[in-house]
Amino acid sequence: MSYQFSEEFALQQDREDQLADYRNHFIFPVVKDRPALYFTGNSLGLQAVKTKQYLLNELEDWARYGVEGHTEARKPWLPYHEFFTKAFSHIAGALPSEVVAMNGLTTNLHLLMVSFFRPAGKRTKILCEAKAFPSDQYALKSQLRFHKLDPAANLIEIKPDPQTELINEEDIYRAIEEHGDELALSMIGGVNYYTGQLFDIKGITEAVHKVGALAGWDLAHAAGNVPLQLHDWGVDFAAWCGYKYLNSGPGGVSGVFIHERHHNQKDIPRFEGWWGHDKASRFSMPDEFNPIPTAEAWQLSNAPVFSMTPLLASLEIFEEAGMEALRQKSLKLTGYLEYIIHEVNTETGAGLKILTPREEERRGCQISLVVPGVGKSVFEKISKEGVIADWREPDVIRMAPVPLYNSFKDIYDFGQILKKALA
Repeated sequence: MSYQFSEEFALQQDREDQLADYRNHFIFPVVKDRPALYFTGNSLGLQAVKTKQYLLNELEDWARYGVEGHTEARKPWLPYHEFFTKAFSHIAGALPSEVVAMNGLTTNLHLLMVSFFRPAGKRTKILCEAKAFPSDQYALKSQLRFHKLDPAANLIEIKPDPQTELINEEDIYRAIEEHGDELALSMIGGVNYYTGQLFDIKGITEAVHKVGALAGWDLAHAAGNVPLQLHDWGVDFAAWCGYKYLNSGPGGVSGVFIHERHHNQKDIPRFEGWWGHDKASRFSMPDEFNPIPTAEAWQLSNAPVFSMTPLLASLEIFEEAGMEALRQKSLKLTGYLEYIIHEVNTETGAGLKILTPREEERRGCQISLVVPGVGKSVFEKISKEGVIADWREPDVIRMAPVPLYNSFKDIYDFGQILKKALA
């Protein structure tokens, strides 16, 4: 696509955008009496307009029905988690039986590793990327310590290139082969939170399986961002948060994928709770746990309806728009942002650098921008002008033009503000 750094070009692209109306389905913060230029959907997505009414409906049904709302509410609470199954299966590229909405992201990663990190004999090691989101590192190290294993000896961290700050995927494949008979599990972030690098989930999963290990993925920055085909790729398990690209609100409910080949295993190690028990006999209160023969077996407690409701409001929009259409717009928006940054850099000579891979198949809708030397002051200047982005030490501004609600005009306006801040 041939881009132009002009308001006319940006407005024309927005007029031709078939997804443009979805912008009106979200509420933007206001800065200086105008909607903010919001580029932090990779940290916290915007609130869907209908979220407030959806929450009010649940509060009204609680007031009206009390406990009977479990069956009598407009959206009955008893099967509430099932309202997410269809959308999650589309977003994850999964069978409906392979997904479930429950808990928070790191909680789910721990629950999944109870089942899928089972060190035995020589197979005691976990492979991950260095500079993953810290919560992942904490979870993996604590899992190793729980099994009386030394993280220094059993956590294989693939370090990024010190020049590009990106991970060479060949280093991942080399480590898998090198540690093949010692590897128990790989657990990598599908999209790196810091650089926006998208990994080859299919290829890495296949390589891990080839050496006899299991492949898990943290998809916090991938779900709702890039198309996924977790079932076809053979991923063993994955989890993602709902509050980034999926707009579930702060601390919103997480999603889980467990490949169907791991279902119907009653003897699999698993922390058990009554909401994972066979639905037909759940309320008979039997002494023995009988798991639901789907990913639902990993549930512990009944659905937290109020915290799930915002996610439901957002997922209905995803179902209308479709991941493929969103991905196509995402590529254009991210490409335009990259172009604008290049043009501003040329005009100002600021020495700007983009960490995120240039190849569109290696990134989602994020650009990590390095502003050498004066990054923090530039970030503060653009923030005062209504740009809501994300600062990461020492010199990175993370930006995500989200296709559901960002526009080409947003990116053009950002370019003008950035140019002024660098002057």
